[in-house]
Amino acid sequence: MNKEVVDFLLSRSSPPIQELHEPGPDDAQLETLIRIASRVPDHGRLAPWRFIVYRGEARVRVGQMLADLAEKREGPLPEGRRNQELTRFSRAPLVVGVVFTPKENPKIPQWEMFLSGGAAAMNLLHGATALGYGANWITNWYSDVEEGRAILGLSPDERAVGFVHIGTFAGEAFERPRPDAASLFSDYAGPWREQDA
Repeated sequence: MNKEVVDFLLSRSSPPIQELHEPGPDDAQLETLIRIASRVPDHGRLAPWRFIVYRGEARVRVGQMLADLAEKREGPLPEGRRNQELTRFSRAPLVVGVVFTPKENPKIPQWEMFLSGGAAAMNLLHGATALGYGANWITNWYSDVEEGRAILGLSPDERAVGFVHIGTFAGEAFERPRPDAASLFSDYAGPWREQDA
């Protein structure tokens, strides 16, 4: 057993995005993160995901467009709400979008491909943490809006698995309550019956 890896997995947590500061991963570390993210179950070797990197001024431009879209949808925004949208992608030094890119395949359902994208996002979180960074995976309202997805560089047939914000975290890791593991599994007892519900 590799106790260090087990302890690492048992201690993973997501620091608040606003507490992720410079420096973020450099180009070599980013390449390593993408390689880690890509080592996931992928039935049929379809690679039904891709990654979009938001860094530098691009994060500010995205925030401006999201603020404008929010205002178009909701009307004039209060200052605090507008600032929230303006800084959506500029709070952390690096944001990596994990994008589900559906492929046509008669044997592999698209929900399975989407789950592979979720595994890629989780690997990205683990990789960033292993490199010594803090990372937080979110989706938010713009993931469910066609215009929002377009702003973020997704085509009409793509969906956001999530956006992983990565940066240096110097704070104390917050340990939120976790579910009781013993209540999450049971031994197989045969086919499900309605009276079992």
